[in-house]
This record gives sequence, C-alpha cells and structure tokens, in this order.
Amino acid sequence: MTSTDATQPANPFFKEWTTPFAIPPFESIAPDHYRPAFDRALAEQTAEIEAIAGSPEAPSFANTIEALERSGGLMKRVGGVFFNLSGSHTNEAIQAVEREMAPILAKHRSTIFMNEALFHRVEALHDARDSLNLTPEQARVLERYHTIFVRAGARLNPDDKARLAAITERLATLGTQFSQNVLADEKSYQLVLDGEADLAGLPTFLIEAAAQAAEERGLERKHVITLSRSSIEPFLQFSTRRDLREQAFKAWAARGDRGDATDNKAIIAEMVALRAERAKLLGYETFAQFKLDDTMAKTPEAVRDLLNEVWAPARSRAMEERDDLQAQAQAQGDNIAIAPWDWRFYSEQLRLKRHSLDEATLKPYFQLDRIIEAAFETARRLFGLGFEELQDVPRYHPDVRAWRVKDEAGQLVAVFIGDYFARPSKRSGAWMSSFRSQEKLAGDIRPIIVNVMNFSKAEPALLSFDDARTLFHEFGHALHGMLSDVTYPLIAGTSVSRDFVELPSQLYEHWLSQPDILRGFATHYKTGEAIPDALLDKLMAARNFNQGFATVEYLASAFVDIDLHSLTQAENLDVAAFEKDALARIGMPDEIIMRHRTPHFTHVFSGDGYSAGYYSYLWSEVLDADAFNAFEETGDAFSKEVAAKLKRFIYAAGDLRDAEESYTAFRGRLPTPEALLAKRGLKDLSATPAA
Repeated sequence: MTSTDATQPANPFFKEWTTPFAIPPFESIAPDHYRPAFDRALAEQTAEIEAIAGSPEAPSFANTIEALERSGGLMKRVGGVFFNLSGSHTNEAIQAVEREMAPILAKHRSTIFMNEALFHRVEALHDARDSLNLTPEQARVLERYHTIFVRAGARLNPDDKARLAAITERLATLGTQFSQNVLADEKSYQLVLDGEADLAGLPTFLIEAAAQAAEERGLERKHVITLSRSSIEPFLQFSTRRDLREQAFKAWAARGDRGDATDNKAIIAEMVALRAERAKLLGYETFAQFKLDDTMAKTPEAVRDLLNEVWAPARSRAMEERDDLQAQAQAQGDNIAIAPWDWRFYSEQLRLKRHSLDEATLKPYFQLDRIIEAAFETARRLFGLGFEELQDVPRYHPDVRAWRVKDEAGQLVAVFIGDYFARPSKRSGAWMSSFRSQEKLAGDIRPIIVNVMNFSKAEPALLSFDDARTLFHEFGHALHGMLSDVTYPLIAGTSVSRDFVELPSQLYEHWLSQPDILRGFATHYKTGEAIPDALLDKLMAARNFNQGFATVEYLASAFVDIDLHSLTQAENLDVAAFEKDALARIGMPDEIIMRHRTPHFTHVFSGDGYSAGYYSYLWSEVLDADAFNAFEETGDAFSKEVAAKLKRFIYAAGDLRDAEESYTAFRGRLPTPEALLAKRGLKDLSATPAA
C-alpha cells in the first residue's frame, strides 16, 4: 500500500477533528487510511528532525529539546488510533498494515536517536545543564532525552549503529508476529458444549455467557467456552466434566505452542538472541543488565533477591494447598492425582467448605455497571473527580462507552473510554492506553484514556471478584494518565520506570475491598439488595485463600523471563527445554503452570515493554502494600491529606522525578517486602532457600 493523491484529501488524519473533545472520528477511519497517514507522518517528522539537527543556531533547550517534544504531531495522532485498534478491534487489513509498518517505524526511531548531529546538540546541553537555569521539570526532560539517546546507540560507531538498527527493526517484526500468532490461536479456539451433559456443574451466569458466545459465533442452541480468562477460568472452577476441563486447559496452555504456522518458539529463540546481541553492542553483558539499568531494581541480582524472598514462602503455601485439594478430591470419592486442570475446580469446592463462599453466590452482587460506578466513586472521594457519561461521541465498536471527567471546579480533566467485553477482534488480557496524552507544551492538552478488558458479555454482565479487581487495577492506570499534570509529553502520565508503573494500578485495587465501597456498590442484580454483611465478612476472610497458587504461577513467569534475558549466548535456543529447566531449578510444582507460558507471554515478547521486566508487578506490589498502609495508619482509607500527597507525587507527577524520589516524597521512606508478604498472607511462613 502506498499513499496517493487520490486518497489523501479524504483521509481523516489530514483534517482537523471537529468531534466532541477531538475524539478520533472512528467511524470515518478505514484501514486503507493508515498507510498514507503513516507515510506523511514519517516524512513530516523526518523534516522536523533534520531541521533541529541542522540548525545553525547554538543548541538551547528551546530549539533542541522543546523542538524534539513538538515534533511528530501527526505521528502521535495516527499511532494513537492505529495501535489502540490493532489491540482492541483488529482485522486482517489492520494486521497487514501492522506487519508492514513495524520495521519501518522501528527504523524511523533508530534514525532519530542515532542522528549524530542531533545527539551532539543534546549532549552539549547535557554537559552544560548546570548553567542553563532550567526548571526541575526541564532538567528531568533533558536528562531523560540524553539517557534515551545513549541507550538507543547514539554513541556507537557507524557499523555498530547499522547493526543495532537492523536488530531493532527485526525485533519489531518478530514482536508483531508473536502477538498476531497468539491472537490467532485465541480466536480460532472454541470449546463447544452441546447438551446438558456438557454443562454439568456450570452456574447460570456462565451458561448464559457461554450461550451468548455461541450465538455470536453462529452456533444456535449451543454454548461456547473461549480462551478469554473470564470464560475459561470459571469453566475450570465449576465444570464437573474433568475431560472437558483438561481439553480446555490444554488449549489455553498451548497458545503459541502448537507446532503449526502460529507456533512462537522459533520467534522467541530469535528474539532472545537478538536482545542479547543488542545488549552487548551497548556495553552490557546481558539483556537483563541493559534493561534493568534504567529501572528502580537496577540489577538482575536485585530482582532475583526479591523473587527468591517471596518464592520460598509462596511455594511452601502452595504445597499445603495442593495437599488440601488432594484430600478434598479423595474425600468426595475422586480417585485422582491433582492436575493443573483440577486446581481451580477443587479449590472452589474447598473455598465453599472453609468459608461458605463460592463464586456462584458472589457473582450476582458484582454487576459490571455497578463496579464501574464504584471505581468512579473511589476516584471522587480520593481526588474529587466527577464522571458524566457521553452519548453522542465517536466509537470504534458499539460496546465502547465514554465519560467526561471533571474536577471539583467543573473543569475538564480528561475523556475516559471503557471497552469491557471480549470479542474475537480483541487480544486477550486487560490494559490501559491513551488516544491522546496530557501535556502543556502545545497548550492545555487534555488526555483521552482508554481501559480495555475481556469480560464475558451477558445481560446483565456479572463479574467475579477477581474481574472486579482487574477493573480497579486498570482504572488505577487510567487515573495515572488522566491526572497527569506536567508540561512535557516525554514524562507525562504512565511514562515512568517499568517497575514503578504498576504502583498506581495495584494500589487502587485496595479500595475495592473497602467495606463501604462494597456495601454501596456490590448490589444484587435482581433485587438491588446490598451484599449482606455475613457474605462480605466471608469475602474478606477468604481474601488470601489460594494465595500460594496465585503467587507461584506469577513468580514462575517472572523467573523464566529474567533467566531467558540473562543468557550471554542464546543461539539455537530450545525454548521448551529452557522453560522446563528453569522451572525445575526453582522446584515448580507439577500441579501448577506458569501464569503466562513462554510461547504466549505477550507481556515479554509482543514488544519490549516487560522484557526482563515481568518482575515489575511484584516490585510495585512492595510499594503498593506499603503505600496503602499510609492511609490505614490514619484510620481513614480516604484520608484527604494522604490522598493529596498521593496525587501530587504519584498520580499527577508522571516521570517528573526518579521513581525512588517520587515514592520517598509521598511516603517519607522506601518500603521493605514485609508489607507485601503480610498482604499476601505469607509473612508468617518460615523461609527456606529457593530450590
């Protein structure tokens, strides 16, 4: 596809958007608009960069750093729409553009950050930074730009620059293919339940959601379980058909690992080898060392220390849980050895036995609409935000909803978009992104933030407690983007260290468990009755039930990630054997698998975001457990004083400060893992070295 004069005049990206709040005019954008728009955006930014680099004027913050920040306006506009839709509502045409553009955009970025004349200007400013009378924010932006240039290879010789650029382009191509392969496997699989025998044990809410999934796929009077977590996890919890549980579980575990055209193992092997080579070119022994050098953790050793500290008590707890599940199975006459597809089934029964609590009883109290309202009410009480749903605005799918977000003075803060239901055109998981980020350099630019989920669609849509927690988690990310209050785009919103970015999201989860939030918004979808205190007490008492399992499946993925990226030589990597050996080293229980097996580990391989960084959720959890204690110490989970500090130094600050400095400004000190272990109910177990 190439741009033509005939297509350009009608291209929505080349016109001013007169939509409400300048929301992208989704209904007017077609797949064949993207490539011409990218072509023009590339040309425009290339000209802008050449002008900055070739300026005859001596470098200044305004003519170099601010000029860099102002460049690429069309690129941000096109990319903001394209990359959101390529994840949340894709099709074959968009995927073709994605494959085509991935190496082109990677090359474009390399060309900018390896531009010798441009780097000389940045480095001259960096060398003279103490005499430039910069504001603290300007000094931070200059420091970050200098770091980005160096880490992108600006100091390398021409041959090494060329090789690094080629590696970057190839990694972009591979990451795109990895992601599309996983989506293809998820989209192609369906477990068709045909008749009452196949529905054995399933609660009404799951049967209704499975019926709707079947209807969407043209299968009348049948039921379908998909590989969306909101579909398959409750099926594994409730189905009494062990044969069907095994079938569904193995399909879930085998995404990207089927030995066919969508198998990802060769892609992973090549990516790991290229990342290792990239790190060596930049002067690091391993990719993990390179990646972590620009994070809070700093070193792979610090990451492993934290993982090991939590692994020992988590594994011990998981072994106790396994024994309890085995006893539960035996007690009801099931002469089996617990397998991975059995864990959730017997765990649900054991939870009912110990806590008189089961998902089928809880779920009617967790309506999607009410939990959205709960997240909004929490934001109102903490940060003074108000939410007004917008009706007549562009949408990229009929299920999408949008809200105007205002502060206490009624001023616009942001537009928030919610996209909550699973569909074949959407990749699995849950995430936050932006169609437009906050900044003040080009005027008071208000952000457009989106949360994307994969809940099962039904009427009404009912959530598990874990689903509700996911909604709060992603809304915490959304607030990080919406409340951003900085001048420069480079440091706005979630543009922070990878092992700090999960703090605002994981911290926000805590408010879902506040009794007054649950009493106000966990209401029965038929009667409107608030969740009874007795049921609420059971829910709180069971919060750490099965926590050994949850911690072990997460940690296993984090260990494999850091081990893969600590390889000094990764040629001819046997991915399956490596995964098996890495898990054996830590003593991974046979009854549990990684939360994300390597062949579908999109966090790590669909891009560079969480590569050597999946530990970040645990690192941030150390922070969030301690941060919520700051509220609890006041006796008020909605303390105005603590919330004001939280907003100033965390949610609104972007990357204005180093992560450690930001957290210390909020809390007065850095945390230890003790609060995390207590939060997960693992604190009292005796620690032993990791196997």
